[in-house]
Amino acid sequence: MMELSGNVLRTQPDTQPITPIRHTADIPFGVNTFLQKEVEEPKLRAMLQMIQDAGFVWLRQEFPWEDLEVDGRGQFTDSRNDYNGDGQKDTIDSWLKYDRIVDLTEAYGLKLMVRLSNPPDWSRANNPETLAGNYAPPDDFQDFVNYAIAIATRYKGRISYYQVWNEPNIYPEWGEQFANPAAYTEMLCRTYAALKAIDENIVVISGALAPTISLDGYQGYQDLIYLQNMYDNGAGVCFDILAAQGYGLFSGPTDRRMRLTSVNIARHVYYRDLMVANGDAHKPIWLSEVAWNPILDAELPPEQIADYDRFGTVTEDQAARYLPLLYQRAAEEWAWIGNMSYWFFTRPDPSEATQSFFYFRMVEPDYQPEKPTFTPLPVYTAAQTYIAQVQANPVLYAGVHQAESWEITADDAKIIPIAAAEFETALQTKTLNFTAYGTHIGLRWQATTADTQILVNDMPMVFDKAQNEWQTTWLTERFIAEKQFIEIQAEADFIVDSVVVMDNTRRHVMPLVVVGTILGGLLVVGLVLALFKRFWR
Repeated sequence: MMELSGNVLRTQPDTQPITPIRHTADIPFGVNTFLQKEVEEPKLRAMLQMIQDAGFVWLRQEFPWEDLEVDGRGQFTDSRNDYNGDGQKDTIDSWLKYDRIVDLTEAYGLKLMVRLSNPPDWSRANNPETLAGNYAPPDDFQDFVNYAIAIATRYKGRISYYQVWNEPNIYPEWGEQFANPAAYTEMLCRTYAALKAIDENIVVISGALAPTISLDGYQGYQDLIYLQNMYDNGAGVCFDILAAQGYGLFSGPTDRRMRLTSVNIARHVYYRDLMVANGDAHKPIWLSEVAWNPILDAELPPEQIADYDRFGTVTEDQAARYLPLLYQRAAEEWAWIGNMSYWFFTRPDPSEATQSFFYFRMVEPDYQPEKPTFTPLPVYTAAQTYIAQVQANPVLYAGVHQAESWEITADDAKIIPIAAAEFETALQTKTLNFTAYGTHIGLRWQATTADTQILVNDMPMVFDKAQNEWQTTWLTERFIAEKQFIEIQAEADFIVDSVVVMDNTRRHVMPLVVVGTILGGLLVVGLVLALFKRFWR
């Protein structure tokens, strides 16, 4: 309660939620996968089928550099293994595995967000200080850029979302050296320019910030200082989406304490504050990894699991309850959050059960040819149930929602380029239907013909401005927020840019609460004085 009181006493982050934000129109549900570690195609198909059945749309999938450009600079071949047993290493095309991943992902109607990371050893031969497993950056950033170019060129038109690195602000993700926001920004900017040159429609995602309050710069580089240093080095023009990790760690999804010196599920609110301050209010945050660690239900005793409580400790039932609560809170409170990817679907086998990270899994790694499926854990079922419910009954909450957003339906609609739209495209249609929760619901739109009759919930609406000029019309205004269904029909096409939903309940109610509190206080004081006078006599 003391910390929650601090939220009132301290200046809170400026998040500007009623702002048009790019890359938030798609269904936000995703999951991290390790498809590159699988060999059998039936097993891959079983994974993707379960992911699709759960309602997930996105796969956050690494295309490890060390697994593609294996044999040396410019060589996308792999000569590490003897496949035919003749005692000689065999050379194979290292693209084949990833071609299959892309093909199968498309076949199951899923979208890829490709993580670019994990350099091969040859890229760090001149700098032994960076040789920390397969995490440290390369000696020459151009080698990394060339690897990114090769992937984007091969899958041009098929993959549009690329994430540059992962957790560059904590150990050991930047190798055996201090984290370096200036160096990471240089790599990010060079990769951004190269990817955009291949395809201007590519969306570049920054490496996910790890939430940390550490100030030593080695084990951890405080996330807010790191992000501001990125901006100071010019990162603002080098990413389309800011990525962050979304772990609950040691508290639940409804923890509303906001303090710079502690970490909880809402840490990204501070990132949003920095983005607004640096002119990036129009960009979203995508949570690359979200989860709680249900290690309390592990079959092994704690002493046999490395880093047992490093990621917090919950039961499987708690993890299953927390995930839908997080999804719902993001929808209701954080208009700037786009994709959220659960960490993770499963690992290839249970051999890692002695590691605490293994218990984030969504399904057991128990696929067998004779039992061609995976056993779902409670968190899988909880995600599946929640996603099905929100897809059947989508609701727009406070924020600015592009007309193309998945929660909005329109018959015979088409997306058209239009320079004056907030993000250069808008929706042309004769109908528009959506459900919103708020006090005020508005529409940014324009008419394509003069004197077109438009009905909003069967009531005629009039354009105040001339044909082909934008205007914002408030469709409903309420004192208290409530769920409202909006149906718009027109004789001719009209163009919609966005739907604005505002929740001013607190603003409306707070004066009444203050007045009521004052009056109640005066009444109490009056009663006390009256009693005092009576007994004094």
